[in-house]
Amino acid sequence: MKRFSVKLKLTLWITLLMLLLTTSVLVFMVAVSRSVVSENAYEQLTNTVRTNLSGISKENGNLTFSEDFTFTHNGVYTVVYSSSGALLAGQLPLSFPDTLAFENGAIRMAEGINGNYYVLDFWLPFSWEDGVWVRGIISAPDVADVLDDMVGLALLILPLMVVFSGLGAYLLARSTFRPIDRIIRAAENIGEGRDLSRRIGLPPGRDEISRLGQAFDNMFMRLEASFESEKQFTSDASHELRTPTAVILAQCEDARRHAETPEQYAQAIEVIERQAGKMSDLIAQLLQMTRLEQGTQRASFEWADLSGLVEVICAEQPAFPKNITLQTDIQPEVEARFDVTLMSRLLQNLIGNAVRYGRQDGHIWVSLRREQADAVLAVRDDGIGIAKEQQEKIWQRFYQVEPSRSGQAGTGLGLTMVRQIAALHGGTVTLDSAIGVGSCFTFRFPIGQQPDEPQSLA
Repeated sequence: MKRFSVKLKLTLWITLLMLLLTTSVLVFMVAVSRSVVSENAYEQLTNTVRTNLSGISKENGNLTFSEDFTFTHNGVYTVVYSSSGALLAGQLPLSFPDTLAFENGAIRMAEGINGNYYVLDFWLPFSWEDGVWVRGIISAPDVADVLDDMVGLALLILPLMVVFSGLGAYLLARSTFRPIDRIIRAAENIGEGRDLSRRIGLPPGRDEISRLGQAFDNMFMRLEASFESEKQFTSDASHELRTPTAVILAQCEDARRHAETPEQYAQAIEVIERQAGKMSDLIAQLLQMTRLEQGTQRASFEWADLSGLVEVICAEQPAFPKNITLQTDIQPEVEARFDVTLMSRLLQNLIGNAVRYGRQDGHIWVSLRREQADAVLAVRDDGIGIAKEQQEKIWQRFYQVEPSRSGQAGTGLGLTMVRQIAALHGGTVTLDSAIGVGSCFTFRFPIGQQPDEPQSLA
């Protein structure tokens, strides 16, 4: 049985169950039919004899019979005997024994030459010592004939019922397990790595199979997102780490061949350290973004003072290059539900971007205000600005707006992470920028939104 499929097992089980049920019904019908046939004969015999009793009388010493009296009716023979057992009226069946003793009011079986009979006797008195015996006789029904008819009918119907039940069970099992086959094929394709985007696509429903298909689709979606994140991380890391790695290797080779003084060795080590730090920052940001995308790093929302957090971050900013001045306009007591660490990262990335693309002796303005049910955080600069055709591209990984003009090279991941964090808080981040005027990044999110469970981007 282990080699059989579930569909075949289910079909065989339902077929055998139907066979057992049909056989049980047949046996029950045979038993009931035997009893019913006998009861019908008893009832027919009793009713006929009792009806005829009321039609017998005696006048002037002679028996008289009413018009309703019948000696033969519906297979029932009625005969009348004297008290001594002499036949007075009626005719016995040819094979009925004529020596059967009388027994008042009891139906009993009598064996004849060609068959059995049911017999019912009644004593009909006319006076204290005078009366007659009225005997009713009916052929005992041949139950074997009835059973033969029923068995013949059962032998015709039973195979048809078994065949139809087996066929119906197979069609039902095939229809029921067809989604399972789709799940198996999809899982095999994904297991072989051929098509991670494949979905089962069962129509929505409340039955277990539909819910299982939806659960598998959700699992496949998460698997695909995880694999895509892994591919993206591998591609980004291999692409972006190539340049600092090459610089480190070249600097090591140059120092090994040409450095002769401690100053030259120190200069080489400084270059190596700077490139290693860049690699470390890049890897840290890539890992954090990947964790956010895959859901391995979950946001920890809490009710906190957003105004105080923004003030602290702005106050703790190190000295900016280019003599840039940071100014704040923070509405006090703006409280919201947010992840403190991620919100700090968002603001630092926006300030860092403003510093990188700000102009000499420029300004950065950080503002926070509450607008109805939203908190609005804005970071504005008076730097080089961003052209219209580039404004949508800045959210892509590693895209930088003319890094040579900024005077500083970033990783190209800051704004991508800003958008991720904004989405994680159920908010949006928008850009308003013009060339030569500056840029303003505005982050808006609902103050009171707090998921029942920690959320992730996955």
